[in-house]
Amino acid sequence: MTSPSPEATRLASALRELRTRTNLSMAALAAKTTFSKSSWERYLNGKALPPREAVQDLCRLAGEPEGHCLALWELAESTWSGRAANEPPEPPPADDAAPAQPSRHPALIAVIITVCAVTIAGVTAGLLLLPDHPAAAPHPAPVTTGPRCRGTACDGKDPMTMVCAAAPYTLATHHTASGAWLELRYSRPCGTGWARMWSTHKGDRLEVTAGGHTRTAQVRDTRSTTSYIYTLMTPTRPGTLLRACFHPASGGTAECFDARVR
Repeated sequence: MTSPSPEATRLASALRELRTRTNLSMAALAAKTTFSKSSWERYLNGKALPPREAVQDLCRLAGEPEGHCLALWELAESTWSGRAANEPPEPPPADDAAPAQPSRHPALIAVIITVCAVTIAGVTAGLLLLPDHPAAAPHPAPVTTGPRCRGTACDGKDPMTMVCAAAPYTLATHHTASGAWLELRYSRPCGTGWARMWSTHKGDRLEVTAGGHTRTAQVRDTRSTTSYIYTLMTPTRPGTLLRACFHPASGGTAECFDARVR
């Protein structure tokens, strides 16, 4: 049996996290969708690629914006169907152009970029540059797919750009009175923590504090209300207490919650 691709594995992991959030059994999940219990078991275990509609259904049941999971689905479907081997990949977003610049010598260069949210940034993509004369090209350098920083080197940096949000732990989740969802996140490989919010309103603000450092994120426009909004990272380690405070745009009472890194 062929092992699932990394893209399919990431999708299955994200879907399992959503299913856990719904507190639905496989049978209950099947009852609330048009997909059978056995189908959901295959989808969540990465043994079969779920239809796009199944991903959308699970996002709806979990109160999750579709963008992040649909982006993962697009990548998984591309490799599953074989299109990824036959189609030129999309260029990286402008913000990630710097790490994807080719060297002066022809070579095979691949850059993996992780991005989280409808408009989030957050979509993982690969850039493949082929030399004009393959026979004359040197051996490609190893592709770095892991985190781009660790500990204090990550302080104040974006978790998506630094590939720290590829497989983080969710330490705590909170649903606000205004309908926004909040999460405290921790990356063991990066040694950092941060917070994110979604289903928000323009002007909502989120602060995360750890070890005396406070990072803030704010919903700047209406378009961002359907996306994940992340704070920048702060160094953490097992035992560090992370505290998030949500300040609604309506001016209501701030809602705070915390979690300790395990």
